[in-house]
Amino acid sequence: MRNGTSLRVLVTAVFTLSACMAQAADPVAQHNSTAFWFVNWFGLSNAELDVVAPNGEMTTVFAASGTPVFELDRGKATDGVYNYELTAATEERVKIVNPQNNGRGDAASDTAAKSFYLTGRFVVSRGVITTPDEMTEEEN
Repeated sequence: MRNGTSLRVLVTAVFTLSACMAQAADPVAQHNSTAFWFVNWFGLSNAELDVVAPNGEMTTVFAASGTPVFELDRGKATDGVYNYELTAATEERVKIVNPQNNGRGDAASDTAAKSFYLTGRFVVSRGVITTPDEMTEEEN
């Protein structure tokens, strides 16, 4: 009886842990007055953060490990809505459906890292990153 109860507890714990790992939370955008980054950064690597200013200027920040951090230049900052796109590689592997001969020989793999993708926006007002009550773009 005791072994049966222990086995049920163990199986329940394994399934619960598997479900928690499968439902890992996505990164959450954070900022201070001059920097924009992400927290909850687990299992992601080779991240690229593209930020487009209201005047169309694009800045790309790359981080091989850890979160990429966008630094706002207060002297040159344009007020308005900044759009961002975050891409990164996850630890999860997916099968390559149509493998190509990539010249790697025995080092070639039939799997690749699954991609992570996130977009959003933030607002700069008077040269600092702000948190508005409701974010809207004005029509020109």
